[in-house]
Amino acid sequence: MYRTGMAQPGKAAVEALFGPGKIGPVVTDNRFVRAGTSEGMVDHRNLANADLARLLGQLAGLGVGLIITGHMFVERRGQYDGDQTAIDTDEAIGPLAAVVAAVHRHGGKIFAQLSHAGSQSVVVGNRPIAPSAVPNVMTGREVPAATSVEIEGIVEAFGAAARRAVAAGFDGVHLHGANGYLISQFCSPLTNQREDRWGGSPERRDSFVIEVTRRVRAELPPTHALSVKLGFIDVMEGGLGFDESIPRARLVRAEGADALEVSLNVMSSYADNIVPYVAVSSRRAVTDLLPHRLLRPPAAEAYYRPIARALRPAVQVPLVLGGGIRSVATMADVITSGDADFVALARPFIREPGLVRRIEHGLRDTVDCTSCNLCIMHSGHHPLQCWRIPRSQLARHALFRITGGFRGGIGSGLKPTTPDAKP
Repeated sequence: MYRTGMAQPGKAAVEALFGPGKIGPVVTDNRFVRAGTSEGMVDHRNLANADLARLLGQLAGLGVGLIITGHMFVERRGQYDGDQTAIDTDEAIGPLAAVVAAVHRHGGKIFAQLSHAGSQSVVVGNRPIAPSAVPNVMTGREVPAATSVEIEGIVEAFGAAARRAVAAGFDGVHLHGANGYLISQFCSPLTNQREDRWGGSPERRDSFVIEVTRRVRAELPPTHALSVKLGFIDVMEGGLGFDESIPRARLVRAEGADALEVSLNVMSSYADNIVPYVAVSSRRAVTDLLPHRLLRPPAAEAYYRPIARALRPAVQVPLVLGGGIRSVATMADVITSGDADFVALARPFIREPGLVRRIEHGLRDTVDCTSCNLCIMHSGHHPLQCWRIPRSQLARHALFRITGGFRGGIGSGLKPTTPDAKP
């Protein structure tokens, strides 16, 4: 097993993971969060299907305290890829209500994650918008700058999506304001080069996320929570930094955010955010058939923890920390240290839906997930699943890859490309 350098957590530290958590009016049974993860479980209209209800219901039944859905698009121009879940019309309410019912049947809590991809959309033929006509660093896609009327329409689209989430029975809404999607683009000086009320200074770059937060909050009754995933730093030089993002987080909190999840803002690759081979020793790499890992050192755990530590003294609000948390010792230390209030896991729950129960029953080392990112690679092609278990899945993955299944760069896990991207 890979060790973090920490001793195995004591009983009291592990018990802290199983204490109740609170986000606004919503109380969770423990501090485990299923981080938002694209599921690809939709019908031909992008409406949630029975597989999504089964998946999220299973996680609730196996003890995950709070489930955040994969990001759902609030309008068609903001659709990220072909099998993303829709929440852009009232037609989506019924299918999503079935998903919520499956979670509530087991006593779990679930938030609807709302998103707009902006220029990061990889949907063929889709003509999205962005704050400024800057080629997307991830896709190379050139998208026209939005007009003020279009921006106001998107703010309304977020509000309408929040209303649908309430109608479907969700316990709260989680805004996706990170990882290069539209809210991120408005927050970054690299992608927002406007000179109107929506950009041109840090204060005006605040405007879009503030207006969306305010509009969504207005649609939520007092019984419902609002959490926001914020990007705090851009990967590229000259981009967003703490001097701008931490004051912005205070404003988001003041507009009604009950919790914040910390993450990157504009990125150059998905691998910046979904780091491969976290906490995987050489021995584990051999056991799990990961020769690529042997060519590099294991990635460090909890790579967003420095962001949480920078934010913690500035904003008095519950913090959700994800980003490569792989050992029980680190999970417990995140909570007992006060660096964050919730531990968010994405890839580990794909391989081990019953991970919370394993920890409850004595697991004290690392999770089984090796962060190989095959699950991410297949996004847009297959429903969410682990491609390392059973072993026959690896052969299926290899066949799909060598026969050209990863069309147009979508699902590479690195830089998505679109047919209309500039060379």
